[in-house]
Amino acid sequence: MGRDLTYTRNIGIAAHIDAGKTTTTERILFYTGVNHKMGETHEGSATMDWMEQEQERGITITSAATTCKWKFPMENGEPLPETKEYHFNIIDTPGHVDFTVEVNRSLRVLDGLVFLFSAVDGVEPQSETNWRLADNYKVPRIGFVNKMDRNGSNFLAVCEQVKEMLGSNAVPIVLPLGEEADFKGIVDLVKNRAIVWHEDSFGSTFDVVPIPEDMKEEVRLYRGKLIEEVAAYDEELLEKYMEDEESITEEEVHAALRAAVMDMSIIPMICGSSFKNKGVQFLIDGVCRYLPSPMDKDGIVGVNPDTEKEELRKPSVDEPFAALAFKIATDPFVGRLAFFRTYSGHLDAGSYVLNNRTGNKERISRIYQMHANKQNAIDFIEAGDIGAAVGFKDIKTGDTLTAEKHPIILESMDFPDPVIGVAVEPKTKADVDKLGMALSKLAEEDPTFQVRTDEASGQTIISGMGELHLDVLIDRLRREFKVEVSQGQPQVEYKEAVTKAADHREVYKKQSGGRGKFADIVFTLEPAEEGKLGLEFVNAVKGGNVPKEFIPSVEKGFKAAMVNGPLAGFEVDSMKVTLKDGSFHPVDSDALSFELAAKIGFKEVAKKAGAVILEPIMKLEVLTPEENMGDIVGDLNRRRGTISSMSDRAGAKVVKAEVPLSEMFGYVTTLRTLSSGRATSTMEFSHYAQTPSNISEEVIAAAKGTANV
Repeated sequence: MGRDLTYTRNIGIAAHIDAGKTTTTERILFYTGVNHKMGETHEGSATMDWMEQEQERGITITSAATTCKWKFPMENGEPLPETKEYHFNIIDTPGHVDFTVEVNRSLRVLDGLVFLFSAVDGVEPQSETNWRLADNYKVPRIGFVNKMDRNGSNFLAVCEQVKEMLGSNAVPIVLPLGEEADFKGIVDLVKNRAIVWHEDSFGSTFDVVPIPEDMKEEVRLYRGKLIEEVAAYDEELLEKYMEDEESITEEEVHAALRAAVMDMSIIPMICGSSFKNKGVQFLIDGVCRYLPSPMDKDGIVGVNPDTEKEELRKPSVDEPFAALAFKIATDPFVGRLAFFRTYSGHLDAGSYVLNNRTGNKERISRIYQMHANKQNAIDFIEAGDIGAAVGFKDIKTGDTLTAEKHPIILESMDFPDPVIGVAVEPKTKADVDKLGMALSKLAEEDPTFQVRTDEASGQTIISGMGELHLDVLIDRLRREFKVEVSQGQPQVEYKEAVTKAADHREVYKKQSGGRGKFADIVFTLEPAEEGKLGLEFVNAVKGGNVPKEFIPSVEKGFKAAMVNGPLAGFEVDSMKVTLKDGSFHPVDSDALSFELAAKIGFKEVAKKAGAVILEPIMKLEVLTPEENMGDIVGDLNRRRGTISSMSDRAGAKVVKAEVPLSEMFGYVTTLRTLSSGRATSTMEFSHYAQTPSNISEEVIAAAKGTANV
């Protein structure tokens, strides 16, 4: 610790499922000397996929953090006079849409991102989702086109897709040497040389070879484009470029590229094959060269809870301590582990921090540096580093931890609402208490996992982002928490909304001898402005007709009413209430009367306000051979799907559609049947939309227990 932060890189690796993120991370760990054997995802031996479920399914479920060191620059395995040791904190994120939360929270705390694409499949649906998240958090990135050894690989076509589909300035800084099974190296367009990696050293060393004659024209063209893009970004280089293109040095290109990457003006594109050990070392050099260190930002802005003014915390050990908890994990040996990114200051193990959400002091008993699921205890952590701590009594994802006397609240993260639920109950009486504790631990770890009790049936409903998400969580209940559960059929998480404005007067009276209850309110209920969530409450009462002290109770009543919608008891996401008038009784009126009047009034007026049921709509992409396309489109139409586009990719047809989630249960099995197992699909949540009236009636009937099920 106590390192020069200029040589620290906090990076993530993100991509669509199966683009090779974990394999790439395993290669990085091998080359940096952390692992002496390469782990493979398909063999279930990958270091970063340490959960049993990950090893069995061959997918990443939880983001794993690790630390490694890399000497740069080196020439063919030998250090140069200016070689420095770089310190990497790497987070390997999942690609599956059900675990987007892991990507979301990782991106919030990273300085840079390596974005992987498959050379065969190019930009896929989850690539788009993760790219949008990275844009949202303004994370600089470099692109790595993996799987260049596969049939149908096309580096330049993928670069073009990144440009068009993701709206970014993707600029190749290498060209592949050899195609598909013959892929053996790259042409480095900055140094203007070709390199071929040695198979026997697992790609640790390479030969510099002459650029093949048949590639010289292509290399000249793409090197020209690279210099042009760099010169367009840097005015000084532009003048030099105009005078003499050849006079621009390698160092000047690297410096301008680094500035353009941090400004998100250029995405340098590199290619390779992680599985065949080609190109990964060049990628690590690219991370050192182009991605920012914690020092490259002025600092992080947060709000002081005492003054409510913005404050800047610089990435320096001399500043007060400030960190953001981005992930909570339950470890069987050390208990609750909180992963956090330190933005400023210094923290010793055994000292106290302030949790700005709860306002409580917490003692950090131990601090760890993580390597997948192994912890290495360290004495302290400093600005710019990522670590994990033990000892918290109460901590949630997104909490800001600071020095006790210097509070600040950093921007947290927004997580999507769950779209699918399933009822669970313990198989034995002895498991009842264990189930409650296990579910609360899982909900603490994962902000997109929610647990609630259905008021009508008394069942415990767990909700998540998809069937796979809930499958994994139920599997974890059995394995980690030793709780056997029975589960019901998956249910869609519907919502309710009002569609038009309606006025209403609600008079609540109760007389039962002695002091009674009285409240009278006049209000307008209407849809909230687009994009606004929760209750928008406007107090427009004149002349004290409703006393000031009762106004918060009216608001509280409407907020509580939103939890159970008027049609079928589903949550109402957003609405606007304007309280216009009312009256009170000097003796019988109290806060509870006004709260109840609001609750009853909401139920009464909701139908007049055009209450509707909303259902989750999923964005679906199907990759299918051409001969099966008609059957697949016909099936999607039967599922109330709307086809948004059809295109070609790698010799197959791509069908994009929007389909209600309620129609998609068991879709993968149907798709396999229709295409003899040759088609594949990916699905992610898109938005909520109004259900057709016949479906609404079924949903309402089922919710009220009158459906003929």
